[in-house]
Amino acid sequence: MHSPLVGAATWQPVAAALRERGHAVVVPSLAGAFSGSPPYLPTMTAAVTEAVDGADADIVLVGHSGAGGVLPALASGITSTVVGTIFVDALLPYPGLSWFDTAPPELSTQLRALAAPNGLLPRWDAWFPPGAVDELLPDPHARSRFLADIPQIPLAYLQERTPVQPELAPSRCAYLQLSEAYRSEAIQAEHRGWLVVYRAAHHLAMLTDPEPIAASIEEIAATITR
Repeated sequence: MHSPLVGAATWQPVAAALRERGHAVVVPSLAGAFSGSPPYLPTMTAAVTEAVDGADADIVLVGHSGAGGVLPALASGITSTVVGTIFVDALLPYPGLSWFDTAPPELSTQLRALAAPNGLLPRWDAWFPPGAVDELLPDPHARSRFLADIPQIPLAYLQERTPVQPELAPSRCAYLQLSEAYRSEAIQAEHRGWLVVYRAAHHLAMLTDPEPIAASIEEIAATITR
């Protein structure tokens, strides 16, 4: 599951690598969920449910970045058995809270000021200084595909509270840290009893180094589903 702030293109290279390793992989797109009115989480959950509906195998959920905070909510409609959950450089679940409740105050203030009169925020890449995405994605073709897939997010999504879901079983959860920006989340995951794996990379390494990321996910999934 990609971060709602970007697009499904984030995971396509890793998905292809995992399929080559013999795994069935689905990458639900959450972008269409923001075309209507709030609340958005039910529509996002429906998109995930539709994408995996009818799966006749156990499921390992993998969520990146902002998807981590709402991963239990997005999984609530899945009828297949979820046997593991992997957070990749991701926020941890914040049941009963909103994205704004967990974000740094200065970032919240910045985004509220950036919202257009229609309530839409600039695309995620515009939240950062010029060149920030270019540095992470130096290949122009990969960068172009990634940027073309980024939606405009309503400010209301960041204000929406996530429903409270049952606690995730620590033995079935893992955290894959890719960048130092998510060190705090990795430490919290370790305190929760989750398996924590660190790979020296960057936040969008799924696009630049899909094979190593796929290998890490495969290994982690095998460990937490034993």
